[in-house]
Amino acid sequence: MRIVDPSFEIQDDLDRASLVVRLEACGRICYKSEGLIDENSALPFVKKIAEHGHNSVMEMAVVTLGIVCSDDQFDALLALEPKYLFIDRLGSEVLVTASIRSLRELYQRAGTNALVEAMVAFMVARHSYLFEGVWDGGNGQGKDITVRKLDLQEVDSLPEENISKHRFLGVKFITNRAVTHEIVRHRPCSFLQESQRYCRYSQDKFDNQVTFIRPLFYKEGSDEFVLWQKAMEDTEKIYLKLLESSTPQAARTVLPNSCKTEIIVYCNLAEWSHIFKLRTTPAAEPSMREVMIPLAAEMKKRYPAIF
Repeated sequence: MRIVDPSFEIQDDLDRASLVVRLEACGRICYKSEGLIDENSALPFVKKIAEHGHNSVMEMAVVTLGIVCSDDQFDALLALEPKYLFIDRLGSEVLVTASIRSLRELYQRAGTNALVEAMVAFMVARHSYLFEGVWDGGNGQGKDITVRKLDLQEVDSLPEENISKHRFLGVKFITNRAVTHEIVRHRPCSFLQESQRYCRYSQDKFDNQVTFIRPLFYKEGSDEFVLWQKAMEDTEKIYLKLLESSTPQAARTVLPNSCKTEIIVYCNLAEWSHIFKLRTTPAAEPSMREVMIPLAAEMKKRYPAIF
């Protein structure tokens, strides 16, 4: 067995990457297949994800669009009560920030709306593979609407009241499963997590062992820590034995909350602020505070007006 400390990583590199690279990097965490990434792997991976309707992966990339349209067209969009879109008026433009999943599903539900068609047509012209099986060519209602994409620098330069809604940021946590059970309750977020259903920890890429998170509750070398360590060692032996005749999804039923897992949490700055208000207080779970307090401090350095 291996014991590691919890940690987090703000995914700045993926913010600067293309949509397809971002989606592959996030999607492969579920299977821990990052070793298969090369310069040609992203597009086939994402096409397959889109084809099979793995929508949780399609949530891991957002675009912010600046749109010039009529008041009637804007009101017609709002009348749809679109889910998971963040919409603001800023000067002469309408700002819309949306994930690829939300755009796909909105088009399937309301593709005859002129503004919906214009947004999706703009995206299809640049990333058609993300809308295969969804885009039907449109009906031309959005031709009088102007759409452009804001780059990351423009989004980071938005006024405070806008940036908190439109700036999304992903963080990869290495932590125990007790922490992730709580994190996923923040429903406005998108999540992708290392899957014990698919990961077989007897494989070479896992060094044929189970990894556990060091518990902050017990001092290393104490009687309690020794008991915890023995329990993990015994569990690992049972798990590896079960894998000889069982699938990973069957063998995982013996694995405890102390198991190491990786999870990507992706949401806007407004939701990160809400998370920190709940998960850094003295009442929060100690293992959660262990990763959230230093993350909140880092976020405050980057966006002091928001945090």
